[in-house]
Amino acid sequence: MSLTLESSLMINEEINKAECLSDLNNIIASCNRCSLSKTKTKDVFGSGSEKAEIFFIGEAPGKEEDLRGEPFVGAAGKFLGEMLKENGLNRNNVFIANVLKHRPPENRDPLPEEVDACWPFLEKQIQIVNPKIIVFLGRHALNRFFPSLKISEVHGRAFRKSWQGKDQVFLALYHPAAALYNGSMRETLKSDFKKIPILITKIKKTLKPQQKKLI
Repeated sequence: MSLTLESSLMINEEINKAECLSDLNNIIASCNRCSLSKTKTKDVFGSGSEKAEIFFIGEAPGKEEDLRGEPFVGAAGKFLGEMLKENGLNRNNVFIANVLKHRPPENRDPLPEEVDACWPFLEKQIQIVNPKIIVFLGRHALNRFFPSLKISEVHGRAFRKSWQGKDQVFLALYHPAAALYNGSMRETLKSDFKKIPILITKIKKTLKPQQKKLI
């Protein structure tokens, strides 16, 4: 089912008017902007604190996420939870979301039109949470914001970029699923992950706006 331009604009207007995450979740629950609304089991809005300093973005829900309606609850989510705990964090004091709010069939890569359809929801989630740092978990999240960058070249690096009217900090990490069965990548991800609390401390000390690379 495709939306007319008028219908799409009406939905975008509803999204813009959302004042909190629960308002936005209600809109996502009735979303039919792309065909994934027909094959979903549950909506996977995102989870965590509406006042989180750290906002994680993954690719899309998998099988377990689709069944439970919560992001990162499978094997990759368990690994993510371990890394959060190792760094003094937990799922309740960060926010975790995906580029897509519904699972692509057979866990295929998101299609460009699906990413475009979900984009206003992710933008609004970030606006509402207003995090100090946005952490990309994998190439799909990274390339939505920085299309020309390769995760293999920039993982573990943080950047500042003017976004949504403020000086936003971004950190690129490998996706936990990619590191589950690759020992060297797993250790790289764990090492990169340790930079998150360091970055939060630096951000709170207000780095100079012209400083682009933080780590």
